[in-house]
Amino acid sequence: MFWRPCTPRKRTLGWVGLALAVFNPVLAAPSSVVLNCAVVYLPQRSTWVREVRIDWDAKAIRRLRIDGVEPYGFSLVPHGVVTAVDNERIQIELSARQWQSDFRGLATGRGRCTTAPD
Repeated sequence: MFWRPCTPRKRTLGWVGLALAVFNPVLAAPSSVVLNCAVVYLPQRSTWVREVRIDWDAKAIRRLRIDGVEPYGFSLVPHGVVTAVDNERIQIELSARQWQSDFRGLATGRGRCTTAPD
């Protein structure tokens, strides 16, 4: 998967891929995916649909937006991404397409994500 740490061999392959992308603009084009996550927040039992947009190129994830807001930063974990928006700590597991969040112990959110149609 594209978010795992690079070993020296993978780093070399990354440079080869980057060199090919320079000569072939089609390979250099960034890609993106939009996820719609239906999140149930407890204890209120309210459901919100959250939109997650992830933009990447051949080398790394370049941009992450949640409901149109770009977080200050994000960290890549073995199966997804961890970030925070306002007072909500968010973990999105990309392989299982699951959302987990926490409002500093006051409320929690859990949900499933689906890929939005183009």
